[in-house]
Amino acid sequence: MEDILVHESELLGLVKEYLDFAEFEDTLKTFSKECKIKGKPLSKTAGGSLRDSKSLIIQRDLIAAFDSGDQKVFFDLWEEHIPSSIRAGDSLAQKLEFYLHIHFAIYLLKHSMGRPDKEELDERISYFKTYLETKGAALSQTTEFLPFYALPFVPNPMVHPSFKELFQDSWTPELKLKLEKFLALIFKASNTPKLLTLYKENGQSNKEMLQQLHQQLVEAERRSMTYLKRYNKIQADYHNLIGVTAELVDSLEATVSGKMITPEYLQSVCVRLFSNQMRQSLAHSVDFTRPGTASTMLRASLAPAKLKDVPLLPSLDYEKLKKDLTLGSDRLKAFLLQALRWRLTTSHPGEQRETVLQAYISNDLLDCHSHSQRGVLQLLHSRSEVVRQYMARLINAFASLAEGRLYLAQSTKVLRMLEERLKEEDKDIITRENVLGALQKFSLRRPLQTAMIRDGLIFWLIDILKDPDCLSDYTLEYSVALLMNLCLRSAGKNMCAKVAGLVLKVLSDLLGHENHEIQPYVNGALYSILSIPSIREEARAMGMEDILRCFIKEGNAEMIRQIEFIIKQLNSEELLDGVLESDDDEDEDDEEDHDTMEADLDKDELIQPQLGELSGEKLLTTEYLGPGRPSHFSPDGPAHQKRLPSIPAGRLPPSRRGGRCGRQARSVVASRTSRRASPARLGGPQPAKGGAPGPGQWRDHQIWGKLLRERAWPWSPAVSWPPGTPAAPPLPPALRRWAEPF
Repeated sequence: MEDILVHESELLGLVKEYLDFAEFEDTLKTFSKECKIKGKPLSKTAGGSLRDSKSLIIQRDLIAAFDSGDQKVFFDLWEEHIPSSIRAGDSLAQKLEFYLHIHFAIYLLKHSMGRPDKEELDERISYFKTYLETKGAALSQTTEFLPFYALPFVPNPMVHPSFKELFQDSWTPELKLKLEKFLALIFKASNTPKLLTLYKENGQSNKEMLQQLHQQLVEAERRSMTYLKRYNKIQADYHNLIGVTAELVDSLEATVSGKMITPEYLQSVCVRLFSNQMRQSLAHSVDFTRPGTASTMLRASLAPAKLKDVPLLPSLDYEKLKKDLTLGSDRLKAFLLQALRWRLTTSHPGEQRETVLQAYISNDLLDCHSHSQRGVLQLLHSRSEVVRQYMARLINAFASLAEGRLYLAQSTKVLRMLEERLKEEDKDIITRENVLGALQKFSLRRPLQTAMIRDGLIFWLIDILKDPDCLSDYTLEYSVALLMNLCLRSAGKNMCAKVAGLVLKVLSDLLGHENHEIQPYVNGALYSILSIPSIREEARAMGMEDILRCFIKEGNAEMIRQIEFIIKQLNSEELLDGVLESDDDEDEDDEEDHDTMEADLDKDELIQPQLGELSGEKLLTTEYLGPGRPSHFSPDGPAHQKRLPSIPAGRLPPSRRGGRCGRQARSVVASRTSRRASPARLGGPQPAKGGAPGPGQWRDHQIWGKLLRERAWPWSPAVSWPPGTPAAPPLPPALRRWAEPF
């Protein structure tokens, strides 16, 4: 009981101290009176008493030094106890300090009986002069203080009309009053009540502890899910092995009874045992009737694949290439852009492709660092739709590789031109698709995300998504994916908050779209922006929960689980979503910045070489191989060479013109669903063996990287990317649907 009374007395003292500090005078009187009536003792906090007594001593010492004219003692105390941030940043403190220096400079002139000591006066004037040249220099442009900069150079300031005010009897008492008020205000602010100090310290400590615990929890969950996935994989392999073993035992028993094992049965067993990479080739050309074939193939499936030596492609004369890209005919420009793209997309992943890309970058193929008005990059604004499209395809190919994105991202010029092309292009669907694809890949880099948000790209995306049935599947999917990426940033959420009603309407409409590939992106964008209180309020007002629950009735298990988390976010009262608020540091994501070349880059080629025309790698190695050889198509080349026929500006084949509404023009993207027509079938080059993965694998790269790094979705399964894997392993369909919002 005694301990309770002691602690109660201390607590009441803390309350009294705070009320006194906050100047709740009437409340303090009532509080003190009631404590007295109830017999509750009010203890004076030791800390408060100590601080008060110390503050009073400092104030008395400063005032005493002011009165006695002790310049050294005063300014030693001033610099020790007045915070430097106040002395340097507060205009009131700066002005007061200026007048205090004047006070001590002329103190002997005002208070000496007879002539002041010349040596001491010179010392004070010198001290004041030093102040004017250092700390006081900041006020030299102020009209109020400008005359006083002449004070050290005036022989007798007492008779000078500019300083008459300083020697009036009222000047010093007024300055002293200002000093007392300033000190009272400063020391009151520094005498923070113990109750407030405890609140601040504990609050900050708890916040830091919660952040640490949250980070540890996320890391522990990531590790546990990684181990769980590995365990599940081992368990599945074990079950498969047990099943195969049981079948083989049955087969051996049947053999004892005289029943023969067929080669087809043996082949099916081996296929189940082989790794995924060998199953496709195994079904063809392997003769299992030959003794030892099955065991040899099984052992070979466990052996690491040997890398084949891939020859490097010959170097090119990039000066001539860029010259013809800027000065040649539109048809030549189109063939060159196509050939340069094919060299990148069909090169073998690894040293061959890296060499091609590094050559492009080191020679600044796209003129990203050039300030010329006729650079290669300007082909994005060519009057020829084919040239514009092929330029967009080449930029998209660059953006598919990490080093290419880094090259394009070094200047915001590329981003600005892509944004302009995206907003202006209304004739060619493929051009817009490639520009949009490049921007979506750019959104993997945080600085470019920030620039896109600042440029208002979110508003353009929302506007175009208002009518999704007039968009190709590619445009729809990449638009929603890009919107989700930008909405993961706090700046993007705040941008959405400006048009919250429109954003919510567009996203809610997209929830019911027939293209189910976009659902994870829509869910991700909704979940992210609902962390903003104003957007949550708008969503509640429009009945978003009822809309979401309609889709719960119709969706599959994965969709239902995602929507349940969105509803939970919708009904949350938190001011900020700490899970998704991971941005505005501009560090890059090394884990997710992978190289993956899309097959879509070479789909539906618009131009085919005529008889005698060169194209592709043959065009490059014949006309632009190495330095010193003039191009036949260059203005400097032989005049008798046959010129390439030009493409009329603004013309495309009928099948490539116009957009579609409703279900029209599905053929524009139908081939994409089936991985699109191959370059070879379209007259293009054959992809290198083991080469470019398709668009689905491009998204797999992004998803795996995001899953490994951020776990931004609360329902996302953690996965592990096996060490040494050269490309992202394909995601199972269910896992892709869960994880694609990453």
